[in-house]
Amino acid sequence: MAPTPAAAATVGHRSFVRANPRSDRFHALSFHHVELWCADAASAAGRFSFALGAPLAARSDHSTGNSAHASLLLRSDSLAFLFTAPYAHGVDAATASLPSFSAPAARRFAADHGLAVRAIALRVADAEDSFRASVAAGARPAFEPVELGLGFRLAEVELYGDVVLRYVSHPDATDDAPFLPGFEDVISSRGAPDYGLRRFDHVVGNVPELAPVAAYFTAEDVGTAESGLNAVVLANNSETVLLPLTEPVHGTKRRSQIQTYLDHHGGPGVQHIAMASDDVLRTLRKMRARSAMGGFEFLAPPPPNYYDGVRRRAGDVLSEAQIKECQELGVLVDRDDQGVLLQIFTKPVGDRPTFFLEIIQRIGCMEKDETGLDYQRGACGGFGKGNFSELFKSVEEYEKSLEAKQADALQES
Repeated sequence: MAPTPAAAATVGHRSFVRANPRSDRFHALSFHHVELWCADAASAAGRFSFALGAPLAARSDHSTGNSAHASLLLRSDSLAFLFTAPYAHGVDAATASLPSFSAPAARRFAADHGLAVRAIALRVADAEDSFRASVAAGARPAFEPVELGLGFRLAEVELYGDVVLRYVSHPDATDDAPFLPGFEDVISSRGAPDYGLRRFDHVVGNVPELAPVAAYFTAEDVGTAESGLNAVVLANNSETVLLPLTEPVHGTKRRSQIQTYLDHHGGPGVQHIAMASDDVLRTLRKMRARSAMGGFEFLAPPPPNYYDGVRRRAGDVLSEAQIKECQELGVLVDRDDQGVLLQIFTKPVGDRPTFFLEIIQRIGCMEKDETGLDYQRGACGGFGKGNFSELFKSVEEYEKSLEAKQADALQES
């Protein structure tokens, strides 16, 4: 994997050209899953399932003979969220379906970070080769390669903070292949909702300094963006795996939102996960319908004049009706030299003002593969660099509202 460098300053799509150096050190195929550690897997998985329309697909817990941890997998197409929580002290660790799992570490993690991402799992051509290549380039090993059975192999390296990059390799999937050995498939009920979420697009990490994390992937320079952050995007050659990293910039007009995250999270970690939809407007309507019933809430929409700019930069791609619907739902629209990006962000999904979700749709960049089938190039439309200002204004307003509520509560007490 290697970075797709950001521009040296925030510029419009007409003057910014994104480039991928295509310098993979190992063969990364796609995201395999994202694992969140928590105190109660059933509660966390239930809320995400309700909010995202992602039914339970597999499990490893007491019912499957695992007395070390409960792990529940949600799926929506190729999108896979795994929620894991430790059982009581003194359980049999040998029964764990995830060999890298540590109950003491999971308890510390939940206490330190709350509901948060522990592992970003990639499907790679060979887990051991990926592990060795990463360590040779300076990555710190977290879990040595192991055979899981059925042709599956797993290994982990440290990514940032308490987050690991997990490598999973296995033969081409067959109809009866499990998610991972030790997990049992769950037959979802008929008529399960489908909100249109198809896959993980990118996973963003916040760190105090970019260079130490990005060093073992690449030696390319890091770009700068406005709103108190620097950013770089780690990407495989095909851009099916995208791992943006951000660091705070100090001395700006506003306190960096990245630093606020680091303070509340207790160090580096995953700030947000972007999920791709084939129709973001439809997906958003489905999600908003459940916001008041325990689903996820969204950040405040941008001011109406924001959409005058959308008409100028994307009016040749989006119809006036689509732009009006974006305005109605608060969807942000950006563009780079390759395509158009529609995006919207939830409010933090846990107790802390840290981890949140992004829903996106990419438009354009269509090509044909060697068999003649149409496909979309990765990272089409960029990462909303032109929307950073609006995003951070919304986050800032959200934080101000929290501070105001806290102040009112103190006055009343």
